[in-house]
Amino acid sequence: ILNTMKLINKLIIVSFLVFFSQTSLKAETVYLDFKLILNQSDAGKKANQVLKNQLDQGLKKLKDKQKQLQKDEKEIIQQKKLLSADEYKGKITSLRKKVSELQKERNSILESVAKKRRKARKELLDTLNPIVKDYMKEKNIKIVLDKKSILLADDSLDISKDIMSLLNKKIKSINLN
Repeated sequence: ILNTMKLINKLIIVSFLVFFSQTSLKAETVYLDFKLILNQSDAGKKANQVLKNQLDQGLKKLKDKQKQLQKDEKEIIQQKKLLSADEYKGKITSLRKKVSELQKERNSILESVAKKRRKARKELLDTLNPIVKDYMKEKNIKIVLDKKSILLADDSLDISKDIMSLLNKKIKSINLN
């Protein structure tokens, strides 16, 4: 009887440990799709739209200037026989300088948009981090992984929609200036 009691006690203890170890591991690790949140949250969508518009407007201006430069180039080529060698060389040098300025302007526009995109991303992540930390405390979560780092996972462990909802309540837009 004593051996039976010891065996029953050991089984109860093992069962107890297994039960609590599994419940404590349950939902301690979840994942989050940061890219989805950055691109689909209200603030992220607005920032992306503003940046896209700025880029489109800048590139449209550059395209107009490029067309004008192509037109100027054709005129210079047509006038080649009528101009002296020095005049022709001067016009070509001037045209090349304008083309170089156009390329610098293009790079400047692209860099400006990229800088604003980085700033918007940082601001969103700075707002997102405390939201995720609070959510972790509330739901007793130990680890949050980025979805892109996961090979396979159960969809029930995805907290992206919950976090996006909390982010949308906290921040509606981002100042890009």
